[in-house]
Amino acid sequence: MGTVRNILQAKGNAVHSVSPDTSVYDALESLEEKNVGALIVCDNGKLVGIFTERDYARKVILKGRSSKDTVVGDIMSDHPIYVIPDNTIEECMQVMTNKYIRHLPVLDRGELIGIISIGDVVKYMLKEKDFIIENLEHYITG
Repeated sequence: MGTVRNILQAKGNAVHSVSPDTSVYDALESLEEKNVGALIVCDNGKLVGIFTERDYARKVILKGRSSKDTVVGDIMSDHPIYVIPDNTIEECMQVMTNKYIRHLPVLDRGELIGIISIGDVVKYMLKEKDFIIENLEHYITG
């Protein structure tokens, strides 16, 4: 089974982030502009949280707040669960499934080096399964 490192090698290490004092409205514009579902929240270069579309829906819209008057730091998920490059894809899938999360920051020796999504994990798993099936077919057919 592959590792987080394999996913990052394929997709790259781009991380889109905002600060805790960014307005939710500006963060939403960034999500749309970057076509992503989550932004890493950094303060002085350190991971302090993650802001997702789910945070917006549950903590702004459903609470009757204004996205222009609310800052990301007030609604972000703080102390996010993260993985390291050597975690396996299976471990990531298990964490995402058990914790009902769709995005995992990737830290290496405490430094943020990327982010992976459930889509990245599923895509990798499907490619891996296709590779195994293809090899088995070649083995069977000689």
